[in-house]
Amino acid sequence: MSHYDINLDKNEANYVPLTPLTFLKRAKDIYPDYEAVIYEDRKYSWTEVYKRTVKFASALTKIGVKKGDTVSFLAFNTPEIFEGHYSVPMTGAVLNTINIRLDAKTIAYILNHSDAKVLVVDRQLHGEVKKALNTLNKKIIIIDIVDKFADQSKCEKIGELEYESFLNTGDENFDWKMPKDEWQAISLSYTSGTTGNPKGVVYHHRGSYLMSTGSAVAWNMPNRLNFLTIVPMFHCNGWGYPWTVPMLNGRTICLRNIDVKKIFELIDKHNITHFGGAPIVLNMITGAPESDRKKLKQQVFVLTAGAPPPSIIFKKMKELGFEVMHVYGLTETYGHVTQCAWNESWSKFDEEKQNEIKARQGVRYPNTEGIAVMDPKTMKEVPKDGKTIGEIMIKGNVVMKGYFKDKEATNKAMDGGWFHSGDLAVMHSDGYVKIQDRSKDIIISGGENISSIEIENTLAKHPSVSIAAVVAKPDDKWGEVPCAFIEMVKDKPVTEKELISFCKETLAGFKVPKQVVFCDLPKTSTGKIQKFELRKKF
Repeated sequence: MSHYDINLDKNEANYVPLTPLTFLKRAKDIYPDYEAVIYEDRKYSWTEVYKRTVKFASALTKIGVKKGDTVSFLAFNTPEIFEGHYSVPMTGAVLNTINIRLDAKTIAYILNHSDAKVLVVDRQLHGEVKKALNTLNKKIIIIDIVDKFADQSKCEKIGELEYESFLNTGDENFDWKMPKDEWQAISLSYTSGTTGNPKGVVYHHRGSYLMSTGSAVAWNMPNRLNFLTIVPMFHCNGWGYPWTVPMLNGRTICLRNIDVKKIFELIDKHNITHFGGAPIVLNMITGAPESDRKKLKQQVFVLTAGAPPPSIIFKKMKELGFEVMHVYGLTETYGHVTQCAWNESWSKFDEEKQNEIKARQGVRYPNTEGIAVMDPKTMKEVPKDGKTIGEIMIKGNVVMKGYFKDKEATNKAMDGGWFHSGDLAVMHSDGYVKIQDRSKDIIISGGENISSIEIENTLAKHPSVSIAAVVAKPDDKWGEVPCAFIEMVKDKPVTEKELISFCKETLAGFKVPKQVVFCDLPKTSTGKIQKFELRKKF
């Protein structure tokens, strides 16, 4: 044993469990009167946010919520769900944020599977929620969010309690406790689950803390930034930004619903500096009519993640004054864990080449210990040739604790000491990852692997294409062939024949879509195209 291992033990002075709860406490202590959270005409300082979260935590404790319990939120991006990211863990309980667009059956499954003790719910969601509650075999305490800025005139009362009055039953001097163990669960998020029931992803305090610090470094986020909540706070805890922004004494401006005109108005009114959004949101911004736009007063920094964005979107956003960085991650990794970090040597390339590079998934975040592209059977890394396809594997402190009540799925996902993402990619010689497809979305035609993303990127460059999604269509001769589903740009009609001819200009013959269907594409609440719905058509 080394002398470095003798009489140098952990103690309360030199070892404190990491938790993002400290970010709010620090903001309150140092910047008590600074604006912290803004929603319409509601404005709260750090002192007020802190008092509100402590009082809500106290009120939850009074009704029996304790360490290890689950408190669910079904809410839009309003101050209540932001506060829940602190108030719930202050009790030792686990925050479960639920997708507001889910059907009653799935909501009921989540409430049941998560052992939810309390449900905080926006009254506008009364329809599906009441149906869900009627199917449960247990009693859950319901707390309604009443929002005067939403049309709730026809919305029925869901529970006996109301958020503001319930909060005021709490004690603002409540002595809440930090977690004794940083491995303690802080939140529970359910995956979208395209087949079967969704899986519950468990985060811990340590990972949430490191996600916040890593995000701030990777994105060069300054103090006093103005952050617009476009990413739903129910999705991967809003990519962790309800914890990251307070660490930087930034202002959080809440956007209840995604509305392009409202986005431009809030950017202008509050001097927004940063926001995140799926490529579909960027597509909405660049496609907005002139009447809905406002000229930017300053450069706005944007993170995009979700479906790999077509390279053309970077050009369109830059023309409007937005600087976009592409990131990649999953619910199982607390959100984004790679970034397309820019090398100055690339600035000499032409614009098209630069935009192609920006569309890569990139390199690991400072808070990610390992990113590799491997053959999932041998667990060996594929050559860095930009051609050989493997699966993205992830290792680090921002990989989930595991799937709630599902040891088998957890073990499978972590097999070989790496988290298996299910995303197929290549590794370029410079160490940058580029996704080719989800394993379930790859098209195998006549024995050849075809990336649906490559075809979608090509289609997106056509001026008449707003959004493109490509899936496999069964074929008697080739097994599968590509089929494209297209949302057109308004007032820019195009024919199937024209789009197929456009693809033939740059794609190999076997990659060209054999059919083009014009329709509104089915999307999740975060803007991901639901390809499984498109595949059902065949």
